Amino acid sequence: MTYNETIECLYDLKDAEKVIFKEKKFGIIANNSLGIYHKELKMIAKEIGQNNELAIQLFDSGIYEGRLLCSKMFKPKDVTEPLMEKWVKSFENWEICDSFSMGLFSKSKFALAKILEWTERKSEFEKRAGFAIMASYCMADKISENELFEQFFPIIKREANDERLYVKKAVNWALRNIGKRNIDLNRKAIEVAYEILKFESNSAKWIGKNALTELQKGNMRMSDYPRVEYRSPLSKNV
Repeated sequence: MTYNETIECLYDLKDAEKVIFKEKKFGIIANNSLGIYHKELKMIAKEIGQNNELAIQLFDSGIYEGRLLCSKMFKPKDVTEPLMEKWVKSFENWEICDSFSMGLFSKSKFALAKILEWTERKSEFEKRAGFAIMASYCMADKISENELFEQFFPIIKREANDERLYVKKAVNWALRNIGKRNIDLNRKAIEVAYEILKFESNSAKWIGKNALTELQKGNMRMSDYPRVEYRSPLSKNV
């Protein structure tokens, strides 16, 4: 599918009522939005496949859904820091922030560097991007040991007092996902949540309470990462 064909496809799906609904229901406010749901964009991206050149053209189209498509079509291994900086500075709501952070940035070789860097940013959605990458990386990386994820706890505590809605939700999200990796990190995440609960800010109290509610559930689904099977070469024929 060419650039013009893709744009034509997007305009065929244009729905002004969905723009209003997304704003009222989910707080998604976007410039030049056509009103297309995420599931429809996923179908388009699947049909086209990964295509870096087209993805960049769509991002630069000025159409909100074109930018969302970029996050689904660009190859994570080809992401560069200049592109990440260009894209993160354009984020205007949680939807596009999370689409890039989860689907693209967390799978790139710069994921850990951007977690450390962007969680210190002033901009609400740039900071959220750092924590969204963190939350997603906790599920994407299935082989790293606990020590890698424990280094995120001081960052979470440092930013737990940020009262902005989409920052505190992302901080909470990251803490919960770390606590879902395995039983050891679950215990440590619970300890951190109790520490945060002692902070004076309303955001910290919300983060701590909400995280504890989920992390202490008896039926909470938990992974058992890292899932690495070590086999001796001598055991191949056993």
